[in-house]
Amino acid sequence: MPTDPAPPPLLIRRAELRGGAVADVRIAGGRIVAIGALSPEPGESAIDAAGGLLLPGLHDHHIHVAASAAAMGSVPCGPPQVTDAAALAGRLATPGTGWLRGTGYHESVAGMIDRNWIDAVAPERPVRVQHRSGRMWVFNTAGLDLLLSSGLKPPDGLERIDGRPTGRLFDEDGWVRAALGGTMPDFAAIGAELARLGITGVTDMSPANDDAVAVHFAAEHRRGALPQRVLLAGQIALGAGAGAGVAVGPVKLHLHEQHLPPLEAMVATMSAAHQAGRAVAVHCVTEAELAITLAALAEAGTRPGDRIEHASVAPDHAVAAIADMGLAVVAQPHFISERGDVYRDAIPSEDWPALYRLRAFREAGVTLAGGSDAPFGRPDPWTAMAAAVTRRTASGAAIGAEEALTPEEALDLFLADPVALARTRTVQVGADGDLCLLDRPWRQSRGALDAGLVRMTMMAGTIRFARESPHDPPTAWPKAPRPPHCGPAPAV
Repeated sequence: MPTDPAPPPLLIRRAELRGGAVADVRIAGGRIVAIGALSPEPGESAIDAAGGLLLPGLHDHHIHVAASAAAMGSVPCGPPQVTDAAALAGRLATPGTGWLRGTGYHESVAGMIDRNWIDAVAPERPVRVQHRSGRMWVFNTAGLDLLLSSGLKPPDGLERIDGRPTGRLFDEDGWVRAALGGTMPDFAAIGAELARLGITGVTDMSPANDDAVAVHFAAEHRRGALPQRVLLAGQIALGAGAGAGVAVGPVKLHLHEQHLPPLEAMVATMSAAHQAGRAVAVHCVTEAELAITLAALAEAGTRPGDRIEHASVAPDHAVAAIADMGLAVVAQPHFISERGDVYRDAIPSEDWPALYRLRAFREAGVTLAGGSDAPFGRPDPWTAMAAAVTRRTASGAAIGAEEALTPEEALDLFLADPVALARTRTVQVGADGDLCLLDRPWRQSRGALDAGLVRMTMMAGTIRFARESPHDPPTAWPKAPRPPHCGPAPAV
């Protein structure tokens, strides 16, 4: 297959590098080839950074790309956009034909809704609403009838009471796709949105990722719809032939506290992954899930790259165990700002200090990286950085203020190498030309972490996003409430 021609040489003038130095940076053949006081060469394009900070492109270390692409055409059904039953009813009553797909639902809005609840507000068209955990769909009667007319055997995850389906379906995304005859979505919109945010790489953490998914990712990358470099986690059977721009990552284990697998089964899966030369990444959002994961890894043994996804609840003893075992943690600090007010209502105050910890992990020597969990969280890394610094909810309340990071440490969460998470990527000769240029120096950026700082995003030396105005609005995802200003602090 022919390869795309290399982009023309590019010279970025007067860019600030981390540490405060200002230099020119030359990119050729998709890589950084020179840094210093450089003169333009014949045929070379030049960009004046005007002292703006030049960073390696940001990497989202935990995202679900296909689901995010689908969510961009879906109706938000949970906080912060939808906070009560009346608002949800209004969203689901949107007129039209064909499926209405809702995402982000949480029971704080209207309780554990079922098909009867949705029928009361949207009886005419098929409706499906996804819980924000990603583990449950709720269908109305029209939607459920359409699914069951596919001829496929109803799955075990279809809840029934007195023999009648409630409309709630648990952990059966594969069955839904098969019943709907679904295909993987186009990635162009999510690829463009990620570029707007300064993101040049993603780690897709969908546990069902297999070779067919890898082929789709490679095709979308090849045609430029998803220009970001991809590390693809997923099934143990996921092969190594994904294609250019797509590499195979860890084996993903997705736990559910109500249906935890036997310890022996977890140990066997982890051991098989390690024997295949792959690390494991384990979804842990409850203390019980984290406890069984640590017990299984203690028996199976660990290897470099083993990681805990979320670590949403981590008491001190678990932090110490994670450090002792040399595990990494991929956190979502923005859940404090996006969901913190719900946490404060639903979780006893004595448990708040264990939520989405950051400082405790750093001080224990645990490698930390940041991911969005989009579409179950917003894909904006700048919102996550701000939340890591402020530790404040949308209403301004604090959760775990002692877990706050400095702006520099928050930025590092998204500059970690996708494979060797302990290594922080830098702008240096020989590095890929995957870059994020801010519109101002770091001393002016660190106190107001926001996606509006991103002036330009380059991947392999090709400009994939350039802001026409410093105040261009977001193009797809509604802006979440901003946490309070990050506050003054000395620049690094």
